[in-house]
Amino acid sequence: MSDSLNIGPVELVVLTFPGAQVDPGTIAALQDVVERGYVTLLDLVYIAKDVDGTVTQVDVDEDLDEVGLAVLSIEAKALISDEDLDVVRDTLEPGTSAAIIVYEETWARELAAKVRGSGGEVALHLQIPRDAVVAAVSAAL
Repeated sequence: MSDSLNIGPVELVVLTFPGAQVDPGTIAALQDVVERGYVTLLDLVYIAKDVDGTVTQVDVDEDLDEVGLAVLSIEAKALISDEDLDVVRDTLEPGTSAAIIVYEETWARELAAKVRGSGGEVALHLQIPRDAVVAAVSAAL
């Protein structure tokens, strides 16, 4: 298998923020996990909806400096679909913005390769909602 096909699980996440700027602390935290090799950024789109409902969209290959995302290093793979963007545009509240990010869980790359090498596959990858985890941990205490 070529190294370019040796990938770990891939996720899409939508991060929303009040106003038209992405929180710098959030971007610093994202940069940290990228620099540590835990994730690899594969795609990104920024969307903002101003108070009158006008939508602005900035793709990863455009100038991300104005919205605070230029510091991220991404080689876009066109993994965010028009349907994904439609959902975000339709649900974004006026006066807010969102960063839609696709990333590979790089830490799991070797594990996924070993599973595939044995004839298996990573057949299901779900994220458990934070509220459910907090409730379960609280109940166990």
